[in-house]
Amino acid sequence: MITISKHTYRKFLLGAQGLWPGRRYENVKGVETALRQIEALQLDPLTMVARSQDIAMYGRVVNYKPEMLYQMAYEKRQAFDYGGWLAMYPMREFPYWQLPMKNYQARGMHYESFKHPPKDLIKFVLKTLKDNGAMGNRDFEGTAFKEWSYRGRKDTAVTLYYLWMIGEVMISHRKGFDRIYDLRERVVPKKYDYVASVKDAENYFATKQIKMMNLIREKRFHFAWADGLDRKVSKQESQNKLNELFENKIITRFQIEGSKENWITLSENIKFFDDLESGKIPKAWKALDTTTNEEVTLLAPLEMVSARGRAKLVFDFEYVWEVYKPEHQRKWGYYVLPILYGDDLVARLDPKLDRTTNTLHILGFWLEDDTVVDSKFADALAKGIQRFAKMIDAKKIDLSGIKHTKLRTHVKKNIQLGEK
Repeated sequence: MITISKHTYRKFLLGAQGLWPGRRYENVKGVETALRQIEALQLDPLTMVARSQDIAMYGRVVNYKPEMLYQMAYEKRQAFDYGGWLAMYPMREFPYWQLPMKNYQARGMHYESFKHPPKDLIKFVLKTLKDNGAMGNRDFEGTAFKEWSYRGRKDTAVTLYYLWMIGEVMISHRKGFDRIYDLRERVVPKKYDYVASVKDAENYFATKQIKMMNLIREKRFHFAWADGLDRKVSKQESQNKLNELFENKIITRFQIEGSKENWITLSENIKFFDDLESGKIPKAWKALDTTTNEEVTLLAPLEMVSARGRAKLVFDFEYVWEVYKPEHQRKWGYYVLPILYGDDLVARLDPKLDRTTNTLHILGFWLEDDTVVDSKFADALAKGIQRFAKMIDAKKIDLSGIKHTKLRTHVKKNIQLGEK
């Protein structure tokens, strides 16, 4: 069985996610390509400094601006938003997603009195959209929903959510972060508005769930596949699917140095393992401009490589997004972001954008104990902060949160925006 080092595991994960050795996508088309590379982009409404999804794309796309994601998804119709775990997916996948949508419809919603909206209410919502065009929750009067729901406080809002989850309506666009719905046929391009066979969809999600994580523990496949299909899957059924993937050489089993568990990845990734183990960077991963050795990257709070405990597993780096913690329980800060330098997480930074003065405030900055702070790191930090500031259109940068005096002075001298 193949065994890879933990360092190779780290570099492969970063490279497969388009974060290392540097940005390799550009323009609106590059945003689409980046989305296809990472398989799913989790969406979040919070804008302390920028939304998580925009920070994720800033780390992958040269000269990224938030409007580029909007253009790609809602104007060019190259992606769609979906799921209780709200994420954006490539539009070309839509035919396969109609299987989990069908499974959701069969199961119904979780409210005791509202598994399925009344048929007359569904007809009303669909007819209103048909007659009026795209509408948001606020555009429907509706009546108060009897059960508490973060999906909406009106029966029409919960019905819109239900119709969205079963694929009858789609998110046409957004106002701020508010969802604006329309009929599926007016959102999904005709070439993607069809239903893939059950067999094709089940096969698709068997590999997609692995692609999303790039590599997973073999014993987690059962849960990942069931999650993708949005239905219960027996252990025998998932084992049969695993055997099929192995027999067809679609996936390969391997081990990570120091771990006793078996892991799986797509067989096409083994060539990357070979390059990385020999110290080479795969040609397909060539950076378009600066590398992460030359410029640090601030990682999104919901970044797949570091969120949900993966920072500790992969980088031995403690990271918890503390935005939902009470202030007195926070160790670092409200919107702290990990800092990627080279192929390691070396520090964390707490940013805030003052939109009245267009000032990016660095409220806090913390180095890991083993981080080498020299002129190369200082240059890389300055470039990374400057690019981040340009992405959010900040005109000034307040570096007072960097308490390391020499580092702060060096960074200040090398930023072009103008600082305090």
